[in-house]
Amino acid sequence: VQLQASGGGLVQAGGSLRLSCAASGRTSSSYAKGWFRQAPGKEREFVAAISWNGSTTKYTDSVKGRFTISRDNAKNTVYLQMNSLKPEDTAVYYCATTYTGNVVYTPSTRDEYSDWGQGTLVTVSS
Repeated sequence: VQLQASGGGLVQAGGSLRLSCAASGRTSSSYAKGWFRQAPGKEREFVAAISWNGSTTKYTDSVKGRFTISRDNAKNTVYLQMNSLKPEDTAVYYCATTYTGNVVYTPSTRDEYSDWGQGTLVTVSS
């Protein structure tokens, strides 16, 4: 599976961005999707995940109420809507996917994901 993330950019604090991640190659709907981010000098951290059918989502505490993960299985695309952005959200954002079959599951650790996109940079200015 190949993943292509897009939508990053420069935004002022309080602004919004929507990231997209399109999958190609060996695709089906039976994959959980996740977003991670890595700020300079820090470890890559979990941001959000969505189950294969979109029924279940999970977020890290720092983005709850501000970010929304969603997916369109017909387009093999997962989205991350980011609102009320803060300077501390500045990072390279990575999408990831892993096969779960028809199990409703939202992986939240790096080791649980098998395929990764190349990352898109989000910069939030104060």
